[in-house]
Amino acid sequence: MKHIKYLTIVLLGILVLFTSGCVPKANVITKGEKFPKMYDQQPRSLLILPPMNESTDAEAKDYYMTTVEMPFALMGYYVMPVEIVSDVMKQEGITNTEMLYDLPLNKLQEYFGADAVLYTRIKKWDTSYMVVASQLTVSVDSEIVSTKTSEKLWSYNGTVVQDLTSRSNGGGGLAELIINIAATAINTAAADYVKYARIANFRLISSVPVGPYHEMHMKDQGVQIVDQTPEK
Repeated sequence: MKHIKYLTIVLLGILVLFTSGCVPKANVITKGEKFPKMYDQQPRSLLILPPMNESTDAEAKDYYMTTVEMPFALMGYYVMPVEIVSDVMKQEGITNTEMLYDLPLNKLQEYFGADAVLYTRIKKWDTSYMVVASQLTVSVDSEIVSTKTSEKLWSYNGTVVQDLTSRSNGGGGLAELIINIAATAINTAAADYVKYARIANFRLISSVPVGPYHEMHMKDQGVQIVDQTPEK
């Protein structure tokens, strides 16, 4: 089991490096160098707030939430169950995500007893469709903030850009163009955003120093990640 968990961390790191394209050496940094405060404060429990949806898709928030809780738990953190968070919000009269994000950190600590809070903003969750070409983009900014010191402990961006354009191997001509247009339209309509949101989460979560409930806790400072900080 120990070897399996270690292999998981290594594979996630490799996935980040290779799925991010050709990354200059200057853009690679270790977890210890990038997120020293995570190692200093060593948060044990994590409150995952519903994401702020800044995309054009009204359903993006609900879909994205299905991809977050388990990966952070596997990274060694006690994650507050989404159902409990929702119930407490209702009891406190918090009816939307904006109100929750405006709450002082000490209030979140009081309500949930969490050491840190995960804030997430969905920047893009859309498809660019131009009849003969189509491209799906999922882009998410996240940060972990301490409820004890109000310091930002970790922040990262996960982005996936997927080409949905259909390209047949025919000899060209009008018939082939029509087939490609139809196939591209079908690919676009059938695109599974949740699948690509999970890939974006791998890029995000694999950069997080593992928590105290993981065997690699405080042993992954030397793991290399792409230095990819959310845009201001």
